[in-house]
Amino acid sequence: MAGRINAEDVATVKERSSIEDIVREHVTLRPAGIGTLKGLCPFHDEKTPSFNVRPSLGTYHCFGCGEGGDVISFVQKTEHLTFTETIERLAGKLGMELRYEDGGPRGRDDVGTGRRQRLLDAHRVAEEFYGEVLADMSRVDARAGRAFLRERGFNGASAAQFGVGFAPRGGDELARHLRAKGFTEDELTLAGLCARGSRGLYDKFRGRLLWPIRDITGSTVGFGARRIFDDDRMPAKYLNTAETPIYKKSQVLYGLDLAKKAIASEREAVIVEGYTDVMAAHLSGVNGAVATCGTAFGVDHIKILRRILRDEADRAPARVVFTFDGDAAGQKAAMKAFGEDQRWAAQSFVAVAPDGMDPCELRQSKGPEAVKSLVDDAVPMFEFAVRTTVRRFDLETAEGRVQAMKAVAPIIGAIRDTALRPEYIRTVAGWLGVDIEQLRQEVVRAGRKASVPTPDGARERGGGEPAAYRGEGVAEEDAVAAAAAAAVVSPPDLRDPIVRAERQLLQALLQYRSRFPDETIADIPVEAFTAPAHAAVFDGIRTIAGDGVNRSSQGWVSAVTESVPLPVRGLVQELSVAPLPTRLDPESGHPPQRYLDSLVIGVHDSHLSRRIADATATLRRLQHDPTGDPIRMASITTDLHALELTRARLRQGQSA
Repeated sequence: MAGRINAEDVATVKERSSIEDIVREHVTLRPAGIGTLKGLCPFHDEKTPSFNVRPSLGTYHCFGCGEGGDVISFVQKTEHLTFTETIERLAGKLGMELRYEDGGPRGRDDVGTGRRQRLLDAHRVAEEFYGEVLADMSRVDARAGRAFLRERGFNGASAAQFGVGFAPRGGDELARHLRAKGFTEDELTLAGLCARGSRGLYDKFRGRLLWPIRDITGSTVGFGARRIFDDDRMPAKYLNTAETPIYKKSQVLYGLDLAKKAIASEREAVIVEGYTDVMAAHLSGVNGAVATCGTAFGVDHIKILRRILRDEADRAPARVVFTFDGDAAGQKAAMKAFGEDQRWAAQSFVAVAPDGMDPCELRQSKGPEAVKSLVDDAVPMFEFAVRTTVRRFDLETAEGRVQAMKAVAPIIGAIRDTALRPEYIRTVAGWLGVDIEQLRQEVVRAGRKASVPTPDGARERGGGEPAAYRGEGVAEEDAVAAAAAAAVVSPPDLRDPIVRAERQLLQALLQYRSRFPDETIADIPVEAFTAPAHAAVFDGIRTIAGDGVNRSSQGWVSAVTESVPLPVRGLVQELSVAPLPTRLDPESGHPPQRYLDSLVIGVHDSHLSRRIADATATLRRLQHDPTGDPIRMASITTDLHALELTRARLRQGQSA
């Protein structure tokens, strides 16, 4: 890695760079007194010029917004470059070779400034060549490229605006063109434009539509190539320039040279997925759109955009919008982006077209306004992450709501701004249909769990990607079967008073069958038992009780044992002998009938309470949904009222 630029070279660059010439690239200047030039400030909107330049001093100052400095700070602020990038850019304009403190004349890309400029020049000439080939109506091989663009709603002017070109199919036309311009074979291979073969130099891209990939300064550093012909020897739909001394795919964003001004002024960046999506977005008025170049959106991309957005904690938050396809891959990409959300001070949003179209398709189908609306109507990334996670669970059941609550708790706990968490907890509780305090406690538990050391010495992270989005796990059918078997075998949690009551009722049913009429057993639904193992045992009891066969006590237990799944047969045997927590009548040897009735009523009551909670939760979710079905809401309200009346009558009978 290169060291710092030699201090003498920095001073020389500053001295030799004309601030007047540099500023004129951005601002129209007029004389405003002796030795002073004036124009409209490039850093804020104004109608009366207040931006002053003093060429003799090499300084500028705006009396409107207070921005000021020298030629280096001006380039840094207008081009959104680092200090090193600024010096290298100015040195390139001067044709000056820089020295670095590590002792070698090496820039940040491990080539000298002069060599770097040669590689940039080769790409500029290549871009011009490709553009001319695409625009040449006499070129038969380029017709497919022009047709591709037309089919996606782009004309010649659009292609020229974005520098789109076409690589001839011949194999060495670009190589011959660049050699004729004075570039050497070493320069062309180092630039990644050509390669050496047994027959000499040949073009890297052949018979493909090309998009120039430019760095933040607007210099072309590589190309993205789209497959057009079916007989293309390279099966990949897209090929990008291999990494070179001037091109690092993790450090460039397609369209950034065009988008940086809008991103800086509006403090909004829009991340799309492809080259045509960037074109469609810009042509639709979404001028802050950029895309990655053959790689996932990563940490280096975040750093670049944060610098342009002025993404700082003490400023009003900037806005970053991710557009993704509506398919599973798009959701996975969104969840991956959510995993990096902590790196922003900006507010992150996700935009997914209802029908899954990308911005290019949306512009073709519904026009430019639809693309703008897609971005304007983006939902907070937090909300998208929660809704995507919750979608995997059945919120109509208590079990589904509990599992969903546990899944989203780490997401809520990962929110940077702790002041927002209470509001998000209230909102998500409404989506899930659970109690606010219940969700709050789960978020607290998730936070504690996030700091628990794992066996390998690492620490679990709350708010990370769900396993489903990391591609983990077994086949869905196997997972369901395994979960079902594990649930049945799993011992009931007797710390739960409801589970304890279920156990006592099963004990009584097995040990004192004669005290329970057939209709009483038939009236109890299997769903009334919350522990899966208990439900399996009761299902066997109800099956045997309904077959009409008179059995002895021993025969009764044996028949029930044979009717239940193998994993819970031992539980039947246990329940048939375990003592009940009540005094038995000394004469009959049976528990009091009032006690047995209370067990039946208690299980019924718990089941009714859960059904009421389920209905209430569903109604609450529908009330939070702007598209909620009023007919369904009315039906649920009626059912809820009936359930509450039934429970009230049940409790009155118990207290009588």
